[in-house]
Amino acid sequence: MKTAVVYWSGTGNTEAMAQAVAQGMTDAGAEAVLLTPDQVQAGDLNAYDAIAFGCPAMGSEVLEEMEFQPMFDACKRSLSGKRAALFGSYGWGDGQWMRSWEKDCDDAGLNLVCESVVCAEAPDETALEACRALGKALAA
Repeated sequence: MKTAVVYWSGTGNTEAMAQAVAQGMTDAGAEAVLLTPDQVQAGDLNAYDAIAFGCPAMGSEVLEEMEFQPMFDACKRSLSGKRAALFGSYGWGDGQWMRSWEKDCDDAGLNLVCESVVCAEAPDETALEACRALGKALAA
């Protein structure tokens, strides 16, 4: 199974989560690739059986608007029915950005196969284990 982890990280927190997700995918026997938004063009993600998307909360609890959001908007409609999962970190608020993102995915027809993983600030071992479990579930 070919899987991808597409993420944006400003501080390294979401990158650490992305690496744990990819580890879970490979532990489940999948081929996993880590990609940043600048490495993804619309249509590129159709080559993957499952995709995990990671982005932290920015501003007033929104996705990163310069790189991640435009890439996601360009790709999401072509991924209808694709196995997907979401993860990210936040430094304030209550995770509203993730609930909004999940609704956006649902509206676009993405098949979110497991509960999204969120953590406050840097991921601790519990959050990293949840990311590995997300990767395994996505690659199953």
